[in-house]
Amino acid sequence: MAITNFIPELWSANILLELQKNLVYGSAVNRDYEGDIANYGDTVHITGIAHINIGDYTAHTDITIEPATDKDAGELVINQSKYFAFEIDDVEKRQAMNNLTAAYSRDAAYKLRDLTDQYLAGLMAAGAKSKLDPISGATATKAYDTIVDLATALDKQNVPDAGRWVIVNPDFYGLLRKDSRFVAGAESAHSTLLNGVVGEAAGMTILKSNNAPAAKGGSASAQTDEGNVIIAGTNAATTFAEQIAKVEATRKEKGFDDIVKGLHLYGAKVVRPEALATVHFKVGQVMAGSYEAMPYVGEAE
Repeated sequence: MAITNFIPELWSANILLELQKNLVYGSAVNRDYEGDIANYGDTVHITGIAHINIGDYTAHTDITIEPATDKDAGELVINQSKYFAFEIDDVEKRQAMNNLTAAYSRDAAYKLRDLTDQYLAGLMAAGAKSKLDPISGATATKAYDTIVDLATALDKQNVPDAGRWVIVNPDFYGLLRKDSRFVAGAESAHSTLLNGVVGEAAGMTILKSNNAPAAKGGSASAQTDEGNVIIAGTNAATTFAEQIAKVEATRKEKGFDDIVKGLHLYGAKVVRPEALATVHFKVGQVMAGSYEAMPYVGEAE
């Protein structure tokens, strides 16, 4: 079977759409500089807005006019490159059947999702300006209080209230659901179908992910387990760019199948560290008959 009618744009668009629908940390970023990405190592120049000075006005005197200037925030480097490759019996027939094209796209996106989210989570955790003291032996009360403390840390950095979020792991969310303050009003305010959104508290949308970075304390030679890193912030903190750069179809040399392969390029940069706050949070020992902690899966790259 010839593959001359293979449509790479169809597969690329479907996979990227499915990927963006399933990202959690990837939904907590901005894509302001997501221009043309063609190759690994591409760079995107990032500019911001310099702060404007406010002066006192005195009648009958001239005011000072200052130029509006850009603030150089560095460069975003596309330094992550992942591929996918699979074989199907008839690529042209499959792409003509929209439901099957979507199914393959969802599967590829699902595999790429965790790697992308783990990369972003690790970047945010390392780049946050506000880092609260670690919390161990955590209870339901401590979980809710921690969200309030993270919101307070953002307040102290003059981070706008609008668009705030906090990303928690399943252990943390399990504790929250035992706190009456959370259950009373916040949990019912959101649909759990939207990129991991599970509720709201202290003015922040709560998202759940298995990709919360592992938290380590102690020294480099004697690290201690401090649970997971809980990250709060706004989308202004981190800029992210991605592209399904190449999707190709080739004929299997020794067989009768077609091979579809693609390349996922991406990179990110924390451009506003003050708009991120983190805490190391370790759930307390599980008692018999109580909520059983789920194992952490996924670790930041």
